Amino acid sequence: MIDKPYSPACERNREPILAVLREHFADRRQVLEIGSGTGQHAVHFAASLPQLNWQCADREPYLPGIRAWLDEAALPNTPAPLALDVNGAFPEAVFDAVYSANTLHIMSAAEVERLFAKLPAVLGEDAVLAIYGPFRYGGQHTSASNAAFDASLRSCNPASGIRDFEWVDALASAIGLRLVEDRAMPANNRCLIWRRGMQP
Repeated sequence: MIDKPYSPACERNREPILAVLREHFADRRQVLEIGSGTGQHAVHFAASLPQLNWQCADREPYLPGIRAWLDEAALPNTPAPLALDVNGAFPEAVFDAVYSANTLHIMSAAEVERLFAKLPAVLGEDAVLAIYGPFRYGGQHTSASNAAFDASLRSCNPASGIRDFEWVDALASAIGLRLVEDRAMPANNRCLIWRRGMQP
């Protein structure tokens, strides 16, 4: 049996994120998680929010680790994880919520653009999009630690890096999503919530 992957950051941030999801996903039923990583968030959120069908998705190399977490938890609301790469096809299904954590700064800018371009095909009419992670505002980092993290990311892959909130919000707006909350989170992160079909 595969050893389960483990992320200390997932353990640290899961409760603050859950508090946001309890509010914004309270009336949701079908959630697509893009970039499920270790699978820790999926297990915790699906157990805490049993009304949700939590669909994990990530690139193929991550699926065995996600399956290990899902299999051990044996929850009724976590179907088998899907292979998903923003450079490839998206699932042929519609969800009333999409969640993604700590992914935009790993992707290249072009991949972030592809992600948002493909989201409309999987978002229901009043779908909610929740994205967690660090962001810059007005072209500036919100902390010295975020600036150092950004430099580290770019030293490993020049195409990655912390994204500008305004740019990401513009991508969301272009596909009919309206920002409903930008919540400060621990460790200089944010949780951004958009909703589809809302009028200004």
